[in-house]
This record gives sequence, structure tokens and C-alpha cells, in this order.
Amino acid sequence: MSIRLTDSLRREYERLFESCEILAKRQAAVDQSVERLLAHRDRYRAVTERRGVPWHFVALVHSMESGSSFRCHLHNGDPLSARTVQVPAGRPKRGNPPFDWEVSAADAMALKRLDGDTDWSLAGTLYQLERYNGWGYRMYHPHVLSPYLWSFSTHYTSGRYVADGRWSDSAVSRQCGAAVVLRRLVERGETDLADQPAATFYAQVAAKPAGDNGSQRPLVSRHRMRRSRRDVETEKAQRLQRWLTSFPGIFLKADGIPGDRTSDAYRLVTGHYLPGDPRGE
Repeated sequence: MSIRLTDSLRREYERLFESCEILAKRQAAVDQSVERLLAHRDRYRAVTERRGVPWHFVALVHSMESGSSFRCHLHNGDPLSARTVQVPAGRPKRGNPPFDWEVSAADAMALKRLDGDTDWSLAGTLYQLERYNGWGYRMYHPHVLSPYLWSFSTHYTSGRYVADGRWSDSAVSRQCGAAVVLRRLVERGETDLADQPAATFYAQVAAKPAGDNGSQRPLVSRHRMRRSRRDVETEKAQRLQRWLTSFPGIFLKADGIPGDRTSDAYRLVTGHYLPGDPRGE
């Protein structure tokens, strides 16, 4: 059974992504996952050149399906030394083993009918990630958001398939969710989503004086500030970061440290860098 990307489902994905917060105890593991993907970005982009699929989508599927191993088929983690044995079996149909990883990865994308014409908006990307894993959580266990997307975030606590068709409410996923890694990639400015930058809107906003767009006054006065020892300053910085993230296309980690990315986002919304940023002096 297939699930359609309805307007309601699109809004659900967008709401979950915007409110996604990484569990503090999992932050280091998430950042390690991000670094692992970034280290091989050129190889993922080679698949983009073949199929038009965004590099971050290829990277996320690679991480989820085969532990980022370049010795395995992206389809299901089978070794590249032969055609796939597990479902989907017999892939790639063309060529002879051993297969180059990039060739096999492009075949996996083709099998899923993914290319440059696919909807690669935020919601479209999350839809394709969940579709890649299957709709079992959504169809049979809707009380649990798929850990394939949301594990290691506040959106997921427990519940998972421990084997094909075998469910456990108490089992906890030990794999970082794809949407969580994507959120961190976007927070760090390492990738963009097709519908999120909203460059035209921000260009119009930035052209106005700060007082003409209803923006708040700066909540912090120090740029490149180290984590404050005073909770009140950290809380003010976090409130600023959350406010900025409420604008379409801006995703900041609310860490209470107003550095370059916070200042850049503040400029997009208000037309000015944060006070104390030397770029605005």
C-alpha cells in the first residue's frame, strides 16, 4: 500500500522538522554522523550527477541502509562483489560485478524512480526517506513516529520493528534518524532544501530599515560569545535563535551561542548583523 504526500502530511513533516530537537545525550553521535557524510560528499555528488537526486538524500540513505559502507549496495547493504540477493534481488540488472558503488547507488535511485524532477522540498524529502524505509510505522503503529526519521530526537522515545514483521513497543532504535541528521546538516549550513531558502523574500526584508518589518530588537549584544555562565544571557540568545528559526528557510540550533550563523540569520530577517559583529561596523 502506498501513502500519498497530501497537504496534511506535508504540513506534518514541516511541523516535525521545525520543532525537532536533538537529545542532549545524542548530540555528539549526531555530529559524528554528519561529519561522516560530509567526508564523502564528493562521492554522493557523483550520484547526483547521474540521477539528479540531492547529495544529502543519497548520503542519508547510505547511512541508514548500509552504515555508510562503500563496499555495499545502497539498495539493501548486500556486498558489491555480486548482484543483490536480498530484496530487491538481482540489482543492478546491467553490468557485471564487482560493481562500483556510484553505479549501484544510481541504480538504487532509479529503482525508486527518483531523479531531478522529484519533489525535493523539505516535506518531499522527508516523504521519500520514509517511503524508502516503508510505511509500516505509519500504517500499523501510528502512535510511534518512525525512528528511521526521528530517532535521537525529542520526537521519538521507543517502539520499533526488531525483525521483519516483529514489533516491540519497548525496543529503542540505536541508529540516528535520517531527518535528525538532515536537520543538523541544515543547521550547520552544509546543505539547502529546495523550498526553504526563500531568497526573494529575505532580499525584500533585508532592504527595509530594521524598524519597518516588525522585528524585535537584539536580545544579545555580544558576537562570538562563548557559552555564558549566566543562564539569563544564554536563555536570551536561545530565544533569539528560536525566533529566527520561525522564519521560513532558517534553521538554527538553539545553543545560546550567537555566532556567525545567528548573525547571518538576523541580517536576513532585519537587514542588520547582530551588534558586535565586525561585519556590521
